[in-house]
Amino acid sequence: MDFALSPNAQEYLDKLRSFMAEHIYPREEEYDAWRNDTSHGPHEDPPFLEEIKAEARKRGLWNLFLPGEGHPLNVGDYATLAEETGRSIELAPEAINCAAPDTGNMEVLHLFGTQEQKERWLRPLLDGEIRSAFAMTEPDVASSDASNIQTSITREGDEYVINGRKWWTSGAGRPRTAIFILMGKTDPDASTYKQQSMVLVPKDTPGVTVVRNLTVYGYVDRESHCEVRFDNVRVPASNLIANEGDGFMIAQARLGPGRIHHCMRMLGMAERALELMIKRASSRTAFGKELVAQGVVQQQIAESRLEIEQARLLTLKTAWLIDQVGPKGARTEVAAIKVAAPRAALNVIDRAVQVHGGMGVCQDTPLASMWAHARTLRLADGPDEVHLRSIARQAIGDVVGRPSRNGSGSNGSGAASAPTGEAMPQPAGGVN
Repeated sequence: MDFALSPNAQEYLDKLRSFMAEHIYPREEEYDAWRNDTSHGPHEDPPFLEEIKAEARKRGLWNLFLPGEGHPLNVGDYATLAEETGRSIELAPEAINCAAPDTGNMEVLHLFGTQEQKERWLRPLLDGEIRSAFAMTEPDVASSDASNIQTSITREGDEYVINGRKWWTSGAGRPRTAIFILMGKTDPDASTYKQQSMVLVPKDTPGVTVVRNLTVYGYVDRESHCEVRFDNVRVPASNLIANEGDGFMIAQARLGPGRIHHCMRMLGMAERALELMIKRASSRTAFGKELVAQGVVQQQIAESRLEIEQARLLTLKTAWLIDQVGPKGARTEVAAIKVAAPRAALNVIDRAVQVHGGMGVCQDTPLASMWAHARTLRLADGPDEVHLRSIARQAIGDVVGRPSRNGSGSNGSGAASAPTGEAMPQPAGGVN
């Protein structure tokens, strides 16, 4: 197991760091001013974003999450780049066309879309011409188990008719969002994990209503996280992704690599929070000496360093496993990082807030917004408790010899075999 960057990955990382230093960090203050200006909609892009995107494309920093898109990067290579973008999570991922939920949606279309679907929707997404949304979570059912989804997808001749209510549909409020990937039930009488399917729904289809945006700890996120109604929405049968009953299979393929992206971005955010903590502690004196010389602050710095390193190593191991054996072979590790990385980031950010005092909870630093992002990820893509349940089941099976639900135990690599009947956590926020 080797976590050293390949020469190609190191070259991309160097280019990304230069791009961030020259075009992302200098525009953060301008971005904040744009967000605070109420003369435009809360989900509109700042005008300068297109300039930054053009520069990213010119430098070859575009669609880096998707292997085969003109670059030689695999999941492990991209993980380190994702961490770097997490340092400026509001701007950097979108600037290089690697922002959720588009990344996961593009992966779905890349893996399972027909040629027609790829030409109509994937190509404009890859070119950054449109945005997309992922409609899975529902307000009226227990969202920790996606088998509870009630939105109906009914075949009528050459069309599917969709009825249901979704929320935490990330991206639904963005003006440039043109397409939803929606998960719902096509066959309520099928076996539990073959009832669900995924279908493409253009946002402007009659019957699609974006009801409202949901705030995140009071923040109105530019990305938007919306409640959406689907009332007798009709789409061509050709908008089905893969086959009827493939919804769970597609979702599992979508969520594995996506969780690497999220977790590494969380660690990039944590690294920046730690830097802010150290700089703040070095610039303030209390009780006769600098804060950075106080034992309690040094302990907070040390504990933060440990937690970041531990979570990073686990996430890089998981990325390495996905590259070696695929998402199914890394199922337990994927669940583990989904718990470990947001927890670590949240702890580090919280300590940074404490060291900053009153400044840490106001808009004068990015820490309060970082905290809201990190806390939310303990729910998005399934709550911690669901992932801990999966990890415990595999650990118990490894010790007592109990077979996993697909009839096999550990695969010998320390990674769980992926039981096809395992309940998949339903993502809140439509992230990935």
